[in-house]
Amino acid sequence: MTARYVVLHDTRYRYEQPVSLSRQVLHLTPRSTPWQRAVAHAIDVSPEPSLFAARDDAFGNPTRMLCIETDHDTLSVRARSEVIVDPRSYPEDASSPPWESVRASLVYQAGRRPTPADLDASRYSFESWRVRNKRELAVWTSVCFPPGAPVLVGVRALMLRIHREFAFDPTATTVSTPVMDVFARKRGVCQDFAHFMLSCLRSLGLSARYVSGYLLTRPPPGKPRLVGADASHAWVSVYCPGYGWVDADPTNGVFPSLEHVTLGWGRDYDDVIPLRGVLLGGGEHELAVEVTVVPAEEAEALLGQG
Repeated sequence: MTARYVVLHDTRYRYEQPVSLSRQVLHLTPRSTPWQRAVAHAIDVSPEPSLFAARDDAFGNPTRMLCIETDHDTLSVRARSEVIVDPRSYPEDASSPPWESVRASLVYQAGRRPTPADLDASRYSFESWRVRNKRELAVWTSVCFPPGAPVLVGVRALMLRIHREFAFDPTATTVSTPVMDVFARKRGVCQDFAHFMLSCLRSLGLSARYVSGYLLTRPPPGKPRLVGADASHAWVSVYCPGYGWVDADPTNGVFPSLEHVTLGWGRDYDDVIPLRGVLLGGGEHELAVEVTVVPAEEAEALLGQG
């Protein structure tokens, strides 16, 4: 069984004053993975850029780079993707290695050559701009990781604890709210919960990365699906030697499968911001973002061909 989705991601900037130069990096292209492939993808930009190039970033995520060198007071970016998602096969939680042995495999030891997978994973065990390694977080997390516990047993317990004890509240935080404030308030959105879970795991010495993507949402019974009513989503992925990376969504308390679409991953949100760059001029600006995730069989009726 597979799922096929059309994702529409619209970003619009309206500037107070004309912008004479804009250079942007876009993380809006779905990543190819063993469980996901994009069968169609296009990005339309207005005004038309003088440079529009594709490349992979340091984490292997596909990106687009654009440069606009004409005066403009608005910027519109539309990404439309058609993605096929296959069901994922996760190992049994109890069959995963003890979490202490996973931590030990990520620590430098003189005379021991790490495996390539361990070496790559180790860069996701340190603090980053939005993720903190704190003793109090390690203590809070240790309840989910008793001595000798299989690492995925602990990951699931931590995911469910966050899902149970933290409240989803879009008004409680902003994009710049520190993770320790989220810990104190126990309220926030998916980005906050992902950063907090990353902080908990890294505080124990485990490797975990931030995953950016989309989640299929369902309209209330009897209500039509609305264009632009969805949003970007975020979750985490934890390194498990012998298997690879295991995704966990603390916002919804599930290991992702058919209803999650992956854009990319990094150390935290800053590595996979959908649209980020520099510009000359502009002054104050207004930003509007609309996201639609729809099963492919409904896409033509809802979105049309464009």
